[in-house]
Amino acid sequence: MTNELNSKVAQTLDIPQKKVDAVQELLADGNTVPFIARYRKEATGNLDEVQIRDIQTMAKKFEDLNARKATVEKAIKEQNAWTPTLEKALASAENLQAVEDIYLPYKQKRRTKATIAKEAGLMPLAKIVQMFPADGLSDKITTFINPEKGLTNEKDVRDGVHEIFAEVIGENAGIRDWVRKYTEKNGHLTAKLKRGTDEKDPQQVYKLYYEFDGPLQQVANHQILAMHRGEKEGVLSLAISVDQDAIERYLKFRLVGQHTGEAADILTAAANDAYKRFIGPAIERELKKNLFERAAGEAIKVFGENLYHLLMAAPLKGNVVLGFDPGIRTGSKLAVVDENGKFLEKSVIYPHKASKYDPVGAKKTVIDLVKKYHVSIVAIGNGTASRESQQFIADIIKNDLPDLKYVVVNEAGASVYSASDLAREEFPDLQVEQRSAISIARRLQDPMAELIKIDPQAVGVGQYQHDLPEKEMNQEVDAVLETAVNQVGVNLNTASPQLLVHVAGLNNTIAHNIVTYRDENGPFSSRTELKKVPKLGNKAFEQSAGFLRIPDGKNILDNTDVHPESYKLAKTVLEMTNTKPGVAAKSKLDQLNLKQTAQQLDVGLPTLEDVVESLEHPGRDLRDAEPGAILRSDVLTLDDLKVGMQLQGTVRNVVDFGAFVDIGVHEDGLVHISRLAKRRIRDPHQVVAVGDIVDVWVVSVDKQRQRIELSMIAPQEDKEA
Repeated sequence: MTNELNSKVAQTLDIPQKKVDAVQELLADGNTVPFIARYRKEATGNLDEVQIRDIQTMAKKFEDLNARKATVEKAIKEQNAWTPTLEKALASAENLQAVEDIYLPYKQKRRTKATIAKEAGLMPLAKIVQMFPADGLSDKITTFINPEKGLTNEKDVRDGVHEIFAEVIGENAGIRDWVRKYTEKNGHLTAKLKRGTDEKDPQQVYKLYYEFDGPLQQVANHQILAMHRGEKEGVLSLAISVDQDAIERYLKFRLVGQHTGEAADILTAAANDAYKRFIGPAIERELKKNLFERAAGEAIKVFGENLYHLLMAAPLKGNVVLGFDPGIRTGSKLAVVDENGKFLEKSVIYPHKASKYDPVGAKKTVIDLVKKYHVSIVAIGNGTASRESQQFIADIIKNDLPDLKYVVVNEAGASVYSASDLAREEFPDLQVEQRSAISIARRLQDPMAELIKIDPQAVGVGQYQHDLPEKEMNQEVDAVLETAVNQVGVNLNTASPQLLVHVAGLNNTIAHNIVTYRDENGPFSSRTELKKVPKLGNKAFEQSAGFLRIPDGKNILDNTDVHPESYKLAKTVLEMTNTKPGVAAKSKLDQLNLKQTAQQLDVGLPTLEDVVESLEHPGRDLRDAEPGAILRSDVLTLDDLKVGMQLQGTVRNVVDFGAFVDIGVHEDGLVHISRLAKRRIRDPHQVVAVGDIVDVWVVSVDKQRQRIELSMIAPQEDKEA
C-alpha cells in the first residue's frame, strides 16, 4: 500500500516517486521538515520545505481516504450487501465525497417513510412500476391496499411507492454526482438581508451583500468569507440557486426516458421530490461548505505568507531603543531596552491633554532617558494617540535631539502578550502597559524573537483569521513558525523558550531545559554541550544542532549553518583553501571547482555547496537582506495628505483584494489590487509582501470614514495606461 500511496502522491504533485519515497522514509524515521530540507538534499533531490510539506499533506489525505474506504467496505460487508460493482466503484472513488455517496444507501438511519412502505410490502409494486406497464397499473395498485399495514386506500399505496422511489433516487451516487457537478458549474451564490435584522448591522458592514448574486465559480474568496461571517452573525441568509427545470429534465430523461403513462408519472414525481427534499438541500449544504473551505484554505495561505514575512522583517541591531506605548487617560508608558533587548528603566508621562496633562515634565523625562542611556530610536506604538505621540517626539527631535529618530511600530498583539502568563513571568513587577512598551521596543529590535511570544492571530495580518478553521489555522501557523525560525537560526545563549520550541527537533520540555541549563551553568561554549541538557537525546541533537548558533563559542563553525555531522568536511575544505571562515575566505572558496571537489571528497554536491556558502558567511542572518523600518523625524496627519502626493510606506498586510500600507498617519491606506502594478495581477503577493518598503501616491482621502486610497502606480503612468 505504501508504494501505491507514494505513487499517487507523486502523480498528484508531479514529483518523481523516488523523491517522494525518500521523503516518506525520512519522515517515518522521525526527521523534521526543516532538517530534511536543509541537510538531506541528496536523498530528496533538493526538494524545498514547501514541497516536502506538500508530500506530507497529500500522503495524509490519501491515507485518510483509504482508511474511510476500508471502514465503508467493512460496514457494507456486515450487511451482506457487498458486490463486485460496489467494489469497483469504491476502488475508483477519488475523494471522500464520492465514498460517502456510495455508502449513503447503506448508512444506518432512522425509520423513514420509505422504510415503512417497504415493511408494508410495497417493494413488489415498486418493481412493477419500474417495468412501465402499458395499462392495468391502477388495478395492481388496488390489490396492495391493506388496512392492517396502514394502506387504507389507493392514495396510501401510491404515497408509499412514491416514498420508496424518492429515497432510492435521493441516495443514488451517480445522480448526486451529476447534480453536484451541474450545480457547481451553473449555480449562483445568493445573499439577502434577513428580515428584521437591520439592527444587527447598524454600520452596514454587510451592505454590499444585502442583495448579492454571483456565479459559484466567480465569487471571490473575500466575498465568501464576508458573507459567511454575515450569515454567522444573523445578518444575511445565503443560498445556492440553480436552474431546477434543467435538473428535473435530466432526472426524467435518466429515469423515465421515452416512457409515458402512469408509471412514468409516478417516477417523474418521485424524482422531482427526491431533488427538492434530499438531493438539492444536501448538495447546497455541501457546496456552501466547500466554498467556505476553499476560501478559508486560501485565506490561511495568505495569513501564513503574511506571517512569514512579518517574522522575517529585518532586525534593527545595535540600537538602544525607547519603547513608547501611547495613552491619554492613564498616560503614555515608556521603557528603555539595551542593544540586546534587556529592560533598563521605565516611566510614565502625560504629554497629551488629560487629567494629568504635563507636557513640560513629559518632555524632560524623554530627554533625560535618551541622554542617560544613549537612546538612538524611539519605537512608538500605532494605537490610540499614536499621531499625537509622534508629533510630541517630532517636536523634541526638531528642538532638542536632532540625532534621534522614531519609528511607528505596529503594536497589534502587544496588549495580548502584556496580559499573558508569559509576560507576567518575565516582568512580574511591571504593569500591563509597561510590559507593552517593552514589547514595542523589542519588536523593533528583533521582530521574530518578540512576535513569537504572541498569538499569531493577534498580530494584524491576514483577513477573517478569527473565522477560519482552528485546526488548519494552527497547522499553518506551526509550519510558518518552524520554517522562519529555522531559516534564520537561533542564538543558543539568548533565545527564549518560546523561540527555542520552534527549532527543529526540540519540544517545550527540552526548550525549557536548555534555558535552565544555561541559567545554572552559564552560556554554552559549544554545540556538543547541548548533549548535557536533560532529555535532549541523540535524535533531538541531530535535528536541532545545525539551527542553533553560538556567536562567541570555541568553534567558529558553531556560528554557521554547517551541521556538526559535516564539520570534518568543512575543516577539509578550509585546509584545501588555506583559509578561515569569513568574508575574507570568499575569494579562495569561490575558486574551488565544487563538482570536482565533491567527487574527490565523496560527498554530495548540494551539501558541499551549502558548507562553502556557510563558511563564507558565519553568523549570517537572512533577515538582514530584508527591508528595514522607516526612520522618521517629522510627522504626517490626515489633513496633510493631498491627492497625488508621493509618500514612502511599509506594507502592513496583504489580502486578496490589495495591500494595506502604513504611511505614517494613524490609519493604513489601501492599495487596491488594480493599483498595485500597471499589469493585471491575480494575487497581490506577486507584487508585495508584508514588511516591504514601497512608494505610493495618494488617490483619495475620506476624513469622515478615516479611509485612505493609495496607488503604487505613479499618476503619470496611470494616465498613460
